[in-house]
Amino acid sequence: MRKVRNFLVLMVAVGLMTMWCQVFAADKSTRVSPVLDRILAKKELVVGTAASMPPLNMTTKDGQIMGMEVDLAQLFAGAMGVKLTLKPMHFNELLPALEAGQVDMVLSAMTMTPQRNLKVAFVGPYFASGKSILAKSANVESLNELSKMNNPDKVLVALKGSTSQMFVEKLMPRAKLELADDYDQAVAMVRNGKAQAMVADFPICMVSVYRYPEAGLATLTKPLMYEPLGIALPPNDPLLVNWVQNSLNFLEKTGELEALTERWFKDASWISRLP
Repeated sequence: MRKVRNFLVLMVAVGLMTMWCQVFAADKSTRVSPVLDRILAKKELVVGTAASMPPLNMTTKDGQIMGMEVDLAQLFAGAMGVKLTLKPMHFNELLPALEAGQVDMVLSAMTMTPQRNLKVAFVGPYFASGKSILAKSANVESLNELSKMNNPDKVLVALKGSTSQMFVEKLMPRAKLELADDYDQAVAMVRNGKAQAMVADFPICMVSVYRYPEAGLATLTKPLMYEPLGIALPPNDPLLVNWVQNSLNFLEKTGELEALTERWFKDASWISRLP
């Protein structure tokens, strides 16, 4: 199965490379593309990720980073003819790293918001998510409405710097909000009773239920709101933004993006590889 998957990834990468080879053959004297030129000169695409948001990005027991977004990044690197380097960091550090030029793009379950888009460019969405909650089964009924969560005796945890943090601060200001550096820390707070619920993207909540069956966790049956996930890119390189947008369109039209989504969301065999 892995050989077939690797072959498909290779074929799509070849297709993308064929489509866009003319971009790289352009006269450099007429190009104004600092980030793309840097990628091609170094022969390396550096992608920032939290590496802790299964099944989009996650770290295995042996330290390997995998997930739907990792496969997507690998397709981009293959189409450029460069190697892929993943740079894991806390979620709230990703956009500062992009703005500082430490990474070339961010693929990490990042919602495209107007506020973020004022600072960086976005391409997408490549996946639609939404806010949900993760709680002990006994607590889900008491937290299935925003009004029930907006209570001083409710301790909620969210990822630092995320739209989940903003969601709680805006709609549940009376609740006590704790901030976590990553989802492992946030889920642990729910599991050990330090928080009544975690507010997070629906896929994270759903995966956590299956990942910790002994913890008696539960989540909502559908998201509380719509959130489009996008690829964050530097604002000063229109050619790179154009290239990524056209490449994503290609993956959508060929069905490869849908295949990636189904591979990671309908087959949960990868859960056994997580710590």
